[in-house]
Amino acid sequence: MSKTVQVDTKTFVRFWLVIFALGVFIWFIDQAIAGLVIVGLAIFFAIAIQPLARWFGKRFDKKNSRPTLCAVLALLSVLTVVIFAAVVVAPVVVNETGKFISQAPEMFEKTVGGWDVINDFGKSIGVDNLQGQIYTTLKGWSSGFMSSLGNNVIASIGTLAGAITGIILVIVLTLLLLIEGPKLVDNFWNSIAGKDSKTASVSRRIVGRMANVVTKYITSQVTVAILDGTMTTLAVLVMSLIFGFSSGLAFPMGLITMIFYLIPMFGAIIGGGLVSILLFFNNPVAGVVFLVYYIIYQQIENNFIAPKVQGNALNLPPVVILIAITIGMYMFGLLGAIIAIPIAGCIKVLIEEYPNIRALKAEKS
Repeated sequence: MSKTVQVDTKTFVRFWLVIFALGVFIWFIDQAIAGLVIVGLAIFFAIAIQPLARWFGKRFDKKNSRPTLCAVLALLSVLTVVIFAAVVVAPVVVNETGKFISQAPEMFEKTVGGWDVINDFGKSIGVDNLQGQIYTTLKGWSSGFMSSLGNNVIASIGTLAGAITGIILVIVLTLLLLIEGPKLVDNFWNSIAGKDSKTASVSRRIVGRMANVVTKYITSQVTVAILDGTMTTLAVLVMSLIFGFSSGLAFPMGLITMIFYLIPMFGAIIGGGLVSILLFFNNPVAGVVFLVYYIIYQQIENNFIAPKVQGNALNLPPVVILIAITIGMYMFGLLGAIIAIPIAGCIKVLIEEYPNIRALKAEKS
């Protein structure tokens, strides 16, 4: 039995206006996603660097008369560390890899026994001239790789220019937020407090807790990363005296583990593995020894050192952390994985404050 539903014109128009507004909003997000990511990163970095700017203020600007200088010093300090790490680490990785490639034939001859052993093994499994087959396969792979690499380089020129522009915008916006952000935030809360003081108070507390989550996470993560890099530097320095390779590798190896430790959960594994490989290029025994040392140290660090330093800044279950990292990594790559955990901590704050928000709404109604 069919029924006729009567809808007045006003409701009909409102419905389609809502659909239209939703479509416009989705279109706007799609078009502005790159700009929104840049602004979001600038806000995140400004919050993370703010404690360093305050530290400079306590040391050089006790009267708070030169906030711009403190913000510039804080941002320049961070950029200097990043650039210095890249300048120190990159040549070491390239040089050690090149050294390994140049020494590979000699190592191959000593450890495996040369191509005669390979060909004998091939005959034992029914493959004649295994050496020739390996050469043919490698030649085809290298030709395809170089062709693909050339196409990717040509296609990435525009992407590289966009990435450089994005980095510059993030740096400039971060500096401006460090300088003007506190005033803008205070003016915003004061304007809301004039209309509804209770709402302003609750909102300000929630936003303050979220900012505190970001600063605590960054501070604790950087502290443990520096300790991780220091222990790697000392270990490689001692091993250079034992195994006879250059002690100049100690500091760059420490920087590698320090930088990779900033990547949540998997960074320490990647950094330790990379250092082990680079040391293996110099001395295979040294690479294995460092890998064993680093695994043991990570157990000590994860169970005793990190919990003491990091405390309960986030107090998130491991499964939530892994979910956050996975989503962040697939949305924004490596940077998304780094900022995913503090964002998850901010969402946790919102969930904890939800009863207070509901109580405030119920009180108003």
